[in-house]
Amino acid sequence: MEKFALYFILFMIYSVIGWLIEIVAVGTEKKKFINRGFMIGPYLPIYGSSSIIMIFYLNHYKDNIITVFLLAVIVCSIMEYLVSYIMEKMFNARWWDYSTRKFNINGRVCLTNAFAFGLLGVLLIYIVNPFLEEILFKLNDNVLILISLWLFVVFITDLVISLDVTFKLKNKINKLKKDNTEEFNIKVKEMIESKILNRRIIKAFPKLKNNIFIDTVNNIKREIEDITNKK
Repeated sequence: MEKFALYFILFMIYSVIGWLIEIVAVGTEKKKFINRGFMIGPYLPIYGSSSIIMIFYLNHYKDNIITVFLLAVIVCSIMEYLVSYIMEKMFNARWWDYSTRKFNINGRVCLTNAFAFGLLGVLLIYIVNPFLEEILFKLNDNVLILISLWLFVVFITDLVISLDVTFKLKNKINKLKKDNTEEFNIKVKEMIESKILNRRIIKAFPKLKNNIFIDTVNNIKREIEDITNKK
C-alpha cells in the first residue's frame, strides 16, 4: 500500500510538472496563457504515466546516460502516439496535430518533441526523481497514504467529470450532422460557448474545434455521396 501511495503521489507530481511545461511551451508560442490538458485540474496524466514507466524501466540503465536518453525518447513517443490514437478513436477528432512539423509520424509525434522528451527523461532519472523520492521517503507511511487517497479521489472525480463533458460535446455534435454546414458551424459555436467546461477544452486544444468541423463536414459529404450512388 505504501508503494502504491508513493508512486501515485509521484504520478500526480509529474502530471502537474507536465502541465507547467505545456503552459510555458504553448504560452511562449502563442504569447498568452492557455490552460492545457484534457482534464479540469492543473495536471496532464500522459506526463505522469510516462514518468512512472521511465522510473520503473530506465533506472536499470542508469549507468549509461545515452541509453537513458534514447529509451526516454522511445517510451514518451510511444505514449504520445497511443494517447493521440485512442483519443481520436474515442472522440472522432484530433486533439493535436504535428503534420506541419518535419519528421513527424502521422501527425501524432514529431522529432522536436521526441528530443525534448529525451532530455526530460534524463533530468527525471538523474536529478528530479531521486530528489522527490528522498523527500517522500521521509514522510510517515500513514501520512503518505492519506495524501495519496485524497489525490486519488480528486483525480478520479476530475476524470469522470471531464469524460462526461467531452462525450456530451461529441454526442451533441453528432446530432447536428444532418444540418447544412453553415447552420452546423453556428450551432456548434453556440454550444461550445454556452458552457465553461466546453470552452476550456476547446481553448486547451484549439485545433480540436477545426478537426471537429472538418470531420463532420467530410461525414456529411460521404453520406451525400452514398445517397447519390444508391440512386
